[in-house]
Amino acid sequence: MTGPTPSEAEDLLAGLLEQYSPSTCEQAAVQYLVTWARAHGLSTEIDGAGNAVITAGAGERTVLLLGHIDTVPGAIEVRRDGDRLYGRGAVDAKGPLAAFVTAAARAAIPAGTRVVVVGAVEEEAATSKGARFLLDRLAPDAVVIGEPSGWDRLTVGYKGRLLVDYTLEVDNGHTAGPDGGACDAAFAFWTAALAHASAFNAERPRVFDQISPSLRAMRSTNDGLVDAAALTLGFRLPPGLDPADMEPRLIELAGPASLQFRGQELAYHADKSTPLARAFVRAIDAEDGRARFAVKSGTSDMNVVGSSWSCPMLAYGPGDSRLDHTPEEHIDLAEYHRAISVLTRVLGKA
Repeated sequence: MTGPTPSEAEDLLAGLLEQYSPSTCEQAAVQYLVTWARAHGLSTEIDGAGNAVITAGAGERTVLLLGHIDTVPGAIEVRRDGDRLYGRGAVDAKGPLAAFVTAAARAAIPAGTRVVVVGAVEEEAATSKGARFLLDRLAPDAVVIGEPSGWDRLTVGYKGRLLVDYTLEVDNGHTAGPDGGACDAAFAFWTAALAHASAFNAERPRVFDQISPSLRAMRSTNDGLVDAAALTLGFRLPPGLDPADMEPRLIELAGPASLQFRGQELAYHADKSTPLARAFVRAIDAEDGRARFAVKSGTSDMNVVGSSWSCPMLAYGPGDSRLDHTPEEHIDLAEYHRAISVLTRVLGKA
């Protein structure tokens, strides 16, 4: 084996997990990653968005491995329990990112090809600052998004997204009166939004084709004069449903309340019959696995770059996505190493 040893690959991931990096606070993790990569023979830089950019090989053909280095909030003690490595971001998505960098350092990259690994910032903040910075600066020939799929699964689709901030202020009234207060109105709006989603979903049995609503936060205040309520809602949207098409209906349902819309992303579904996908299928088969394709109900940077870069694309990385954002987030190191082997094979054929 050339390049980083299995022990060095584990040290990379553990060290990266030690750098707590919730969105907008990624600088220490970025510096750690580029320092490690430079020490292992890779070219590095930190770009204008604050992304870690790591390059192996050279040539006109560019294969982009686009991971993200930020995490959701919530520090988790970095510890090892047998083959399990715990820490915030172990699955989402420092595990996939560390696998990308290790594979780039190990692979015998073909002449004429450069592999660019990006540890993007602010993917979890719904701004996708790092990915958006790349849109008019790179024109890759193939893209792998770093998200947990399991070592033998390939993700080819993500739902879209619409976030809604609802606020309502009304004159205070007696709770025994005939008119409901701000909380009643907010609850009625959420109920109506659920009914709208349910009607849309009635003839769509597959979750990926449905609207998936979530109530993310609710707040209320009353100072004796003004009764106020606020909600934050999230809607995961299927292919074919533009966030802008849903906004007028929500405005209608909200009545006198104020709505602010943000985080709009279109759903994206990649082609699973591309040379990139076939290369992964062959690599997984060579590691004694059987490749499976999946679509996910969340979003990723694939939503951001998919429609702008017309090239083969999929998402891949070790980790159980059911552990995303949870207090028990951890990665199986055996799976981590298998994913590195798969990626090394793919890059060797790139």
